[in-house]
This record gives sequence, structure tokens and C-alpha cells, in this order.
Amino acid sequence: MPLPTLEGAQVRLRPPAPADYDRIFAWYNDPEVIAPFDRFSVDTFDAFRREIESASDDPASLAPRFVIELREDGRVVGLVGYYLSHPVLTLTDVWYVLGDTSVRGRGLGREAVGLLVDFLFHDEPLERVGATTDVDNTASFRLLEGLGFHREGTIRAGLFHHGRWHDVAVYGVTRPEWTARPRSD
Repeated sequence: MPLPTLEGAQVRLRPPAPADYDRIFAWYNDPEVIAPFDRFSVDTFDAFRREIESASDDPASLAPRFVIELREDGRVVGLVGYYLSHPVLTLTDVWYVLGDTSVRGRGLGREAVGLLVDFLFHDEPLERVGATTDVDNTASFRLLEGLGFHREGTIRAGLFHHGRWHDVAVYGVTRPEWTARPRSD
């Protein structure tokens, strides 16, 4: 089933279209966008395109599920996704990137992730949505905690990037917590 378009006050989430692939591919392969808090690896465009186009058939795919588009001018500024993060446990995690660094700090990522979590709790039989982030990524902590996610623990030496092992903070929000949280939108 194709993904819907999700509307927020400032952003719209929609599935990536072929016209978006060049921009998305550039972000994925730009260490200034991905770094310093995540693994960076150069991919081929054809492999990247195949990954995006097959994501709907693979619950574990890390390909972007939605682009973040500004409602004011239709400009694509980022990506959000979700994936089945464990082969046995019922764990779905979200991820997010504002690839256009000029729009960071305006609450767009928070709004986009909120729309995504609303969608997941509405359309999927999930009891919990999670996220992980490098323990040094303060902006990501603020985004998640501002949405009502709780820090559940730390995975020590959980992610290797930039020549060393990094600890990873684990965040989660349950369906009852999400529906009971105060809404500012």
C-alpha cells in the first residue's frame, strides 16, 4: 500500500519521488550532513535508487519513507523514515535528517517526526516507537524529549563511525504516552 502525504503546520511529508533522488543522494553522501553523529558511507546512485524503490516491501529498510517538504514553497529540506529495528522484538524505530542545514533550529524536524509518529500509531499495530541517537547529539535529544520520548538507556560502543566506537542513547514512547501528551500543534 502506498504511503500517504502527511500535512503539518510548516511541513508536508510525502513519499520520495524520482525527482527527489539526486538531492537525497547528495545528502546521504555528504559527510557534513550525515556527520558527526552517524555512519557515513558513499553509495552508488543505482543502489540507492533501488533501495528507495523497494523500501515499501521491506520493513527493515533504512531507506527514507518520506521527504520533508516546506509547505510555504514546496522545497524538500529533509527526510524521515522508520524501520523494524529488531528481528524478534516488536520494535520500530524512527530516524530523521534535515539535509538542508539552513533550516535547522526552526522546529521542522520536531514537527516532521511528530507527524511520522502520529502516522505510525494510527496505521500500525505498534505499542512503542523508538529512536536511537549518538549520546553526544544534543539537538536530537531535545527533539525526541520535546515530543515526549523517554531515554530508556544507553548502548555502549553501539555504533562505529569516524574511526571510533560511539555510545548510543535509546529513546522510546508508548502509545498511551503519545496519546496522553499535551499537544502544542
